[in-house]
Amino acid sequence: MNIPNHVAIILDGNGRWAKAKGMPRNYGHVQGAKNVEVICEEAYRMGISYLTVYAFSTENWNRPQDEVDALMKLLRNYMKTCLKTAAKNNMCVRVIGDKTRLDEDIRKRIDELEKATARNTGLHFQIALNYGGRDEIRRAAVKIARMVKEGELDADRITEDLISDSLDTAGIPDPDLLIRTCNEERISNFLLWQLAYTEFYFTPVAWPDFSKAELEKAVEAYNHRDRKYGLVKEE
Repeated sequence: MNIPNHVAIILDGNGRWAKAKGMPRNYGHVQGAKNVEVICEEAYRMGISYLTVYAFSTENWNRPQDEVDALMKLLRNYMKTCLKTAAKNNMCVRVIGDKTRLDEDIRKRIDELEKATARNTGLHFQIALNYGGRDEIRRAAVKIARMVKEGELDADRITEDLISDSLDTAGIPDPDLLIRTCNEERISNFLLWQLAYTEFYFTPVAWPDFSKAELEKAVEAYNHRDRKYGLVKEE
């Protein structure tokens, strides 16, 4: 089986999953966070090298304040858990997104996590926090514009590679496969630049129920895709 090098996942359905069980939405978020650890381990065992998850978008700030507060509390706890998981599994962790809106203590924990795991050689795990694809491209454009303004770069030399290198995902290969759970079929402002040639897989399974078997189904479906990238496939 051809294993995708980089898998991106939109973790959808935590709240609906909890509601179906008669539980509060925050219970679903807690169980969803636990499942991230499980899938990280399973992905690496399968041979996936890069895993990127959409954990908190720039639009998620518009949710009810009590839910946002609960998510931030969960994030604080998860940073501690992730540090232990990363050490145990030799996992390299990187957070993408605009960290400036996050509280100082969360930014500090992110910095500690990234520094502690930077040299790990196992799964490369990216967590998208306060992330939006349009915002990422905007920030990259500002960065490049400043280089042009300061005379460090000729505008005619702006290439696709330069733009890629100015994004949060610089140095990370584009995803081969995007998975979205819980029956939604849109990308919701996630990795807009990076998903140009990515295969999409949508499943009705809510994220807390997304298991090793479901990951294998997604990879199996990926194997049935005709990956040409606009070229004629060799017979």
